[in-house]
Amino acid sequence: IQATPVDSQILDCYILSAWNHWSVFRQLSLRRWSSHMVLGTQTWKQYYLCRSELEFRVETGRPEKDYICKAIAGHTGMKIDKVAYVSTSEYRFDKKEKSVVCTVSSDCTVRAWDLHEGTEIWSSPLQPAPLVNLVTYPQLQLVATVDKQGLIKVWKAETGWEWASFCLPTSCSAMENFDHPEGSFLLVACAEGNLYTLTVPQLQVVSKVTMFPNTSVSLICSPDRQWLFASSPSSDLGPKVIHTQSLLHPSEDELTTSTTLTVQLSSKACWVPDEAARLIIIHRNGSGRQLVVTTFELKATKSRDRVHILVQQVASFLLPDIMMPPHLMQGHGSQVILLASGSELVLFTIHGLQLVAFRDHQRPITSMWVDPERVITSSFDLSLRVYVWNKENKFPVLKSCYHLLGGSHRWASGFSRVESDGMSIVGVEARSSGTSILRSYCFRVQRDT
Repeated sequence: IQATPVDSQILDCYILSAWNHWSVFRQLSLRRWSSHMVLGTQTWKQYYLCRSELEFRVETGRPEKDYICKAIAGHTGMKIDKVAYVSTSEYRFDKKEKSVVCTVSSDCTVRAWDLHEGTEIWSSPLQPAPLVNLVTYPQLQLVATVDKQGLIKVWKAETGWEWASFCLPTSCSAMENFDHPEGSFLLVACAEGNLYTLTVPQLQVVSKVTMFPNTSVSLICSPDRQWLFASSPSSDLGPKVIHTQSLLHPSEDELTTSTTLTVQLSSKACWVPDEAARLIIIHRNGSGRQLVVTTFELKATKSRDRVHILVQQVASFLLPDIMMPPHLMQGHGSQVILLASGSELVLFTIHGLQLVAFRDHQRPITSMWVDPERVITSSFDLSLRVYVWNKENKFPVLKSCYHLLGGSHRWASGFSRVESDGMSIVGVEARSSGTSILRSYCFRVQRDT
């Protein structure tokens, strides 16, 4: 479907007015876009015009004019348990870009999908047990999966060739990809409470540490990969923060460098992306009656060949009593917290100033994608909601833009997950029959500028 003359005029005015202001070009291209910018064979001007067009289309979101939607089915009669991009999050417009995701399912396969074409690239042979989780290494073009029994495998993302395998003694409770200056690793927590650090792609054991005996563990790595947050809702022990260097270089005569945080009944945690070691935790106050959001900063100091962890509380506030307990939390920048509470999306600063509350969904929010440019939420109301950041004020302002709709309510029961690479969005659409499909939204960009 071709854009109308009016649409083309609006888009041309949007892009060319920005290009004609060199200061805007320089500011956006170098300050805002430098972390995800690949020129390829393009000139600066060609790249700038394509990137500006992409931002225009993501913000306006007109069906068929700004994006193409595809329903992608393939897992046989089962639900998709996890989806992740294996293509790099690079904004490139030289006709070499491709949005590729991998999925695992209870049909005992891992599969790769081309979102632009809406086709399956490859599927693994049937595995011994249903696959329950995966993580990707876009720079290495590798995928790591784990099945219900704890069997971990690494696959080549381009071909589906099996590289290596490792079997845990029990089922897996959490998996994190861990790219470090010393190499790529996989952090795996098993149901008996042990944390394994494995090399990638060989899956050789670097270290094994007991975190929370005989309980499942959740893991979150800090943006600089120097810290690991580990918690267990079923343990009486408080959450821990581990200095990851001690996982990569274990010593027989020294314990893992870690500290236990003195918070009661923690429920959610996240790291803020623009600070190396700023951790935010939702927990109960001393009486156990109110929810508190506390921000910590961590620092490692070394003395006599030993590393000590310093934890400093930098902010704390009580959540409003009228607010439902948040079930999702993400950080943005260095001071903004996004909370999903039922069907509501609420933004606070780390000091408790409520910035905005959105009530765009009619049913509970199921997942939340947050990056420097936008926020996308999924819901059981069978829609995705797209928001974009405006960073001109002291605190970033989030603008609510539009819904991306799923299929018919007759066949579908809602979106369970959403992911994005900036050029496309993919949602896992749950079906009423208990199965699920992928639904992709790929944004149009004119590349022959």
